[in-house]
Amino acid sequence: MTRYVVQRLLAAIPVLVGILFVTFALARLLPSDPCRAALGERATDALCDAFTARYGLDKPILVQFGIYMRDIAQGDLGRSFRYGRPVTELLVERLPVTVELSVAALVFATVVGIIAGVISAVRRNSAVDVGTMLFANVGVSMPVFWLGLMLAYVFALLLKNTPFWLPPSGRNTPGLILPSLVEVWHLPVKEGPLLTLLSFLSNMHLFNSLVTGNWPAFWDTVKHLILPAAALGTIPLALIARMTRSSLLEVLGLDYIRTARAKGLRERAVVLRHGMRNALIPIVTVVGLSLGGLLGGAVLTETIFNFSGVGRTLFDAIQARDYTIVQAFTLIIAVGFVVINLIVDITYAFLDPRIRLS
Repeated sequence: MTRYVVQRLLAAIPVLVGILFVTFALARLLPSDPCRAALGERATDALCDAFTARYGLDKPILVQFGIYMRDIAQGDLGRSFRYGRPVTELLVERLPVTVELSVAALVFATVVGIIAGVISAVRRNSAVDVGTMLFANVGVSMPVFWLGLMLAYVFALLLKNTPFWLPPSGRNTPGLILPSLVEVWHLPVKEGPLLTLLSFLSNMHLFNSLVTGNWPAFWDTVKHLILPAAALGTIPLALIARMTRSSLLEVLGLDYIRTARAKGLRERAVVLRHGMRNALIPIVTVVGLSLGGLLGGAVLTETIFNFSGVGRTLFDAIQARDYTIVQAFTLIIAVGFVVINLIVDITYAFLDPRIRLS
């Protein structure tokens, strides 16, 4: 197992380098000047010349890429042109927002999708099956930006002053500020990797409020997460439901399932204990790929619901030609895909003992 994990991680290095180089080159081939995009009307020829020299944009692309790879090896992801801050600080501040939103959307999609798929498979060709699959097809067809706006319109406007009202935007109610874990626990941490980790966890508001027992902040965060998580998770929910149905129907037609029924086992035990375990492998694959897609595809959702996460920051950085943010966030998303795929492959061995990782 350990050898397999190490081999997969080593094989991922050239993939990540290739992704970085393509992103690096494409960002610099865009027909725009990052100085004028960052400074706007304040940009003059003298300022732009100094800006270009300061960030090494006057050097050949290969030289710039070599310097960038050297900095990454030293743990430096660069400095943002637009914000004038290290990109690492922006990641610690904004990546938790996207992770929290993506995990919430994936939990919603996985739980509802698997339940819907199991019900459809058990009641094949019934009205429930047809209705569930119709909903799944509609869910795949709805664009995230349209669904997000419709959810905000229904739950924030039409259901205003009712118990079903939900906040249409923002991560928390204005004025609600969660203290960092360092402050709450009075930890003597001033700098270093531990402070970075604690700051990252502090910016995950669900985790922060849960471990500190701040229940008003916890429920406020949950309420603000419902609509964006539903909008972001609808498409993977539909995919998971359809995959669960088809995979479970295939398993329920096998000989050992008929044997289990012939022995007099209850239908629930046949489906859940004997059928679902073998049907889970393709479902796990879809769930893993969905999480990677959610991390990279939260741009529209975060923009609509005013979440200052990776997606929103990446969108603003592309508009401002802020190369360092685009490159760093693309690297993080690519690493996320690699790690998720590795976890999915390892999960296969636990679900099916016939699979051996070597």
